[in-house]
Order: sequence, then C-alpha cells, then structure tokens
Amino acid sequence: MSLEHSLVGVPGEPCERSWTSKDALLYALGVGAGLGDPLRELEFTTENSEGVEQKVLPTYGLVIAQIPPARSIGDFDRANLVLAEQYVELHRPLPVCGTVITSSTVTGMYDKGADALVRFESVAVDPATGEPVITTRSGMFIRGEGGFGGDRGSSMPWSPPNRTPDHTVVERTRPEQALIYRLSGDRNPLHADPRFAARGGFSRPILHGPCTFGFTGRVLLHELCGSDPANFVAMSGRFTAPVVPGDSLVVSIWRGDDGSASFQTATGDGTVVIDRGRMAYRVPSG
Repeated sequence: MSLEHSLVGVPGEPCERSWTSKDALLYALGVGAGLGDPLRELEFTTENSEGVEQKVLPTYGLVIAQIPPARSIGDFDRANLVLAEQYVELHRPLPVCGTVITSSTVTGMYDKGADALVRFESVAVDPATGEPVITTRSGMFIRGEGGFGGDRGSSMPWSPPNRTPDHTVVERTRPEQALIYRLSGDRNPLHADPRFAARGGFSRPILHGPCTFGFTGRVLLHELCGSDPANFVAMSGRFTAPVVPGDSLVVSIWRGDDGSASFQTATGDGTVVIDRGRMAYRVPSG
C-alpha cells in the first residue's frame, strides 16, 4: 500500500504562519459574508466602516492552523482525496492580524475496506507565550487506499434531535464561490479544474469542504453567539456529500444545554452535506 504509516504519531516541524487584515476580509467573503445584504456583516468584510471594528470569523482558524505534514502521507492520485471530517477550537478570539507557530501530526490511518481515512491534528500557539490559540482536527478520505489490515477507527454516536430545529437558515452560495475561497490558500484543482474534478468522479468542480464548513460556522456564529467571535468555542462535523458552487445551503440548528448545540447542513434539495454537527459556545449575556 502507498500510505506512509510510519508518519502516525510523529509531530511535524513547527511552521510559522502570519496573516493580515486583508487575509481575514478575503476569507470572510470566501465563506459568504455579505451575501444578500452587503451591509449586514461589515465587521467581518470591512476595516474602515465608521463605528464598526473589524472582527475575524472564528472558522478562519482552519486556514491559519492547517499546514501540510512534513512529508507526503503517501503516493496516490490526489483526485481521490476528499475532506471527511473537521473540528476547530478557538482558545481565544483571533486578532485581525497576527502570527502563530503551528505543529501538525498524523494521528491515525484507518482501514475502511477499499478506502482509507487519515486523521490529522494541528495546534497553533502564540509565538511569544507558547499558549494555544487554535486546535484543529481533520480527516481525509482516500479512495482506493484501504485494505491494509488496519483498525477501522471509531466515531461518537450522533443523530439529530427528534424535534423541529430551533433555527433554520438558508443561504445560497455564489456560482464563483470556490474561485473566491481558493484565494485563502487552498488551491486544490478539484475546486476549479473540470478535468481534475472528472478524475475524482465529479461532473464539475465542487466547493471546498472547509468553505461549506465556514458558511455553516458563520450561520452558527450569528444564531447562537450573538455574532460575537468571543462566544465561539468549538465546532465539528462530518462531510457526507459534495456541494456545487451556486447551491443553497440549509443549516438546521438544535439548541442543547449549557452552551451546546447540534446542527446539520443540507443543500436545497434536502441532500445532507454536513452531519454529526456539534457546536460549543458561550451563551451571550442579556
């Protein structure tokens, strides 16, 4: 098999990552901020609106903290790799500009029969204090790389509550959404090149999974956190189907106890694209 199993558990070399106000603004546009009403989210899309202080969307932490492993995880066709699951935790709100030191580790390679699941964890720390700023975990599904006799892995049980969602929000992505989002750093041709997408079995380029995740996270921020990034703690979900740029996204949210919530994201035709959604947040005062 072509996966480099020796990488599991071995931390990669720390990597410095810096960002600017412009980077944060571009990311916000990439995950749909300002769609429909360009005046609705000025704190995330502008830096010079009178009486409005620029803030950073919490899911931008995924872009800041994610770095490639020090060595390739294997020799396989990258068209067969898709994002399977995502987790982001903010230990404090992200500044408008800054620098972190990130280290990434392959935490497991799991045998799913014909296919494989590779999980990663990245931790970004303040270079001055060493205190954690962002923790991310992700799982990449690689078709055709299973069958090596390894552990299948496990996941926590999850099902949507058997009641009407407390919030249902519908937002349409732009037809050019992937072209905007890729400018934040993810230049995977799966999201722009029709021929590459066809190799992966898609009729046309699909939206980045982290973009769908960021769209959803923005909705959760507004519905649960009072639009205040200081109230956003952590978010996770599993990707179950692709999104095509231009699709509508329907985010269903069920509030739990003590600053917890479950969510699910679907396209307009009801196809679930993120399930097993969990959110931890600080309940806004007042």
